[in-house]
Amino acid sequence: MPWRSTGSNQLAMESNTPDASTADGLGEAIELIRARWPAPPQVQAISTTRRGGCSRPPYAGLNLADHVGDRRQDVETNRDWLRQHLHLSRQPAWLRQVHGTRVTEVTGRSDAPEADGSVTDCRGVVCAVLTADCMPILLCDREGRRVAALHVGWRGLSAGIIESGIRAMGLAPEQLMAWLGPAIGPQAFEVGTEVRDIFLSRDRQAARAFRPSESDRWFADIRALARWELRNQGVTAVYDRSECTYSDPKRFYSYRRDKTTGRMASLIWIEENA
Repeated sequence: MPWRSTGSNQLAMESNTPDASTADGLGEAIELIRARWPAPPQVQAISTTRRGGCSRPPYAGLNLADHVGDRRQDVETNRDWLRQHLHLSRQPAWLRQVHGTRVTEVTGRSDAPEADGSVTDCRGVVCAVLTADCMPILLCDREGRRVAALHVGWRGLSAGIIESGIRAMGLAPEQLMAWLGPAIGPQAFEVGTEVRDIFLSRDRQAARAFRPSESDRWFADIRALARWELRNQGVTAVYDRSECTYSDPKRFYSYRRDKTTGRMASLIWIEENA
């Protein structure tokens, strides 16, 4: 199922038109967001929404996380529906995420390593991260030889998860491109002064990504912070899906909004038969 996304601007916005399709009659429509970036045609990159799936409230929809309290049987069914819908020969390489900076090489083994990012050059092996407000960042190189998926919350971002991901790719940063998936928006992501101070200690320009709230705290723009970090690491080809998970409960899970909730997945892989 070849998906080819195009674009010429290095800072590009995907259209708001969703990509919804039915998982081979296995349930209601699963909505997928396809990355729109000039990746090579053999590289496939998508994010799920909560639409589709069989999970029950408060996880209602296509919850893909097995650590949030949802029924394991429902999560396994959702994962299998997604695998079949994407015509994958194996399950994605799921991780045990800890808001850290470890990025692991995945080769198709079934274990779930503790890491917040994965990278591969193996065809058919799917790098995947789970999010519900944190930002998924997908990486590939211009030749489509390696791909990576990163789970980027404020802790991982301030500690260097993007730097770790670029290093794990093993290629010059100018050869890479990045896609930023749905995440909490700057109008909803309120943090304390201590969080702002962490980012300013790394780069004083980060102050532009914060604005004061009425409660003596700060609203943070995690997209701007991620773009600056990518730029600082030498990645200038950045493509952005600027949708707020907090503000759209019908389409997205949000931990900050709901606390007990599911997770979406962002996935990237090199097609087996390309």
